Amino acid sequence: MFRRREAVPFAFVAEADRFRSNVTPPPRQRVSRSELMSRTLVGLVIAAGLAGSLLFGLPSLESGRSSGQTQQPEASQGR
Repeated sequence: MFRRREAVPFAFVAEADRFRSNVTPPPRQRVSRSELMSRTLVGLVIAAGLAGSLLFGLPSLESGRSSGQTQQPEASQGR
């Protein structure tokens, strides 16, 4: 049977796994204290917003039977 010489259609794709660059990326800059505090504050605000939405949203999702009061239409009260 005929077998292809290359495993992939283009030779540069096959060589991409073996290629190593001699150029090193620049070192990462350290995060300043104010930037770290602002990221922490944003995270806390988002977490507090989610917790608050759960706190205020869960009572509206409860069924009316648990409160002990049943709602009846106003028309049936006059009879």
